Amino acid sequence: MSHSTSSDRDNAGFTLIEVLVALSVVAVSLVAIGSLIATTVRGTRSIDQHLALIETARAIETALPERDQLVIGNLSGESSGHRWRVDVLPFISNFVDPRNAPSWVPQTVVVTVQSPSGSIFQIDTVRLRKRTSE
Repeated sequence: MSHSTSSDRDNAGFTLIEVLVALSVVAVSLVAIGSLIATTVRGTRSIDQHLALIETARAIETALPERDQLVIGNLSGESSGHRWRVDVLPFISNFVDPRNAPSWVPQTVVVTVQSPSGSIFQIDTVRLRKRTSE
């Protein structure tokens, strides 16, 4: 049979300070994990929005009229909540001689897509168009 003394009872269990230290360590760990999860969610959302912009721009670009029907001007509309605009402009550069009349004429095509959140994605490209006899 063992008898417990008052000094044994004083050393049994946790003190209030030990419990507070343990709770603060757990709280700091949870905050760090929560911060990491929030950053990951924001990054994933940003990538999803960017991919949606790219997919919309590619769909618009593939739906452009044939070369001979694509004239100088602009087209605009909305697709899946994304506003888009296509600008067809004359291609201007210092290495294209306007006096020399090649059979193909370059045109600048700019596809701009804006997401509902306001993010903008733009594709600039050059498309060749057969010169019409004038």
